[in-house]
Amino acid sequence: MKPTTLKRSNAPIFWALFGAGGMLSALLGPMLVFITGIAVPLGVVLPPDTMSYPHMLAFAKNFIGKGFIFAIIALFLWHAAHRIFHSLHDIGIHAGTGAKLLCYGLAMVGTLIAAYALLAIGF
Repeated sequence: MKPTTLKRSNAPIFWALFGAGGMLSALLGPMLVFITGIAVPLGVVLPPDTMSYPHMLAFAKNFIGKGFIFAIIALFLWHAAHRIFHSLHDIGIHAGTGAKLLCYGLAMVGTLIAAYALLAIGF
């Protein structure tokens, strides 16, 4: 009897990015919406100059700030790409390789653009 070899799959990579993005969007997403959309503009909890350009530039130039911004952008993009790709099947569009390349390709391009922009800001 001939031994069968299992086909390698890249699914665990995408599931890991989806899971990490989902966890961040569930835990940090509402807080980010509250802070950037309600608290700072209305001056409810934080002073109005909290998100001024000099403060945000200093945050983006900091190594930890860069990591936080990159993680939020990249993992939210990968989570959205995975959810959109699998939602196509739910609405009756049986997506093939083209849809997979489009969804995950856009997430990859967005991730690379975020990395380039954050590195272009400098330290």
